[in-house]
Amino acid sequence: MKKPVFSLNRNDPAMQELVDATNKRNLAIWALACAERVLNFYKSAHPEDNRPRKALKALQDWIDTGEFSMKIIRGAALASHAAAREVGEDTPARSAARSAGQAVSTAHVKDHALAAANYALQAIFRANIASNPEDAIKAERKWQTERLLELQ
Repeated sequence: MKKPVFSLNRNDPAMQELVDATNKRNLAIWALACAERVLNFYKSAHPEDNRPRKALKALQDWIDTGEFSMKIIRGAALASHAAAREVGEDTPARSAARSAGQAVSTAHVKDHALAAANYALQAIFRANIASNPEDAIKAERKWQTERLLELQ
């Protein structure tokens, strides 16, 4: 039996339209929330490694202050993506670390917010691969959409 695959290139025109109509700060708040919802997958598997958590902390600092430091944002994003690479295999933990890396990058370019949300979906897909991943990601995308609408 062929293993189910999750594509990060989800064709969701309605979500793209919402993202396009939302300002960068609100997208950052949303990306942070999306990544935080799956961060536990990483923390459970790698409790000693706080790089994804630090990435989300850097994003929260930017949201709170509006002070942008490319060195801090880029460093936090790269560290979170390095943590994902070190996981090695396609697991919910790897996707969660990628979600955090994309979320913090929203402070630089707002389009990273959607990537953070999609990596969060991928983490949920991978966590539910043995049961019904499509229902799980459908429920999460519904939450993501509702949360983004609240922020507008």
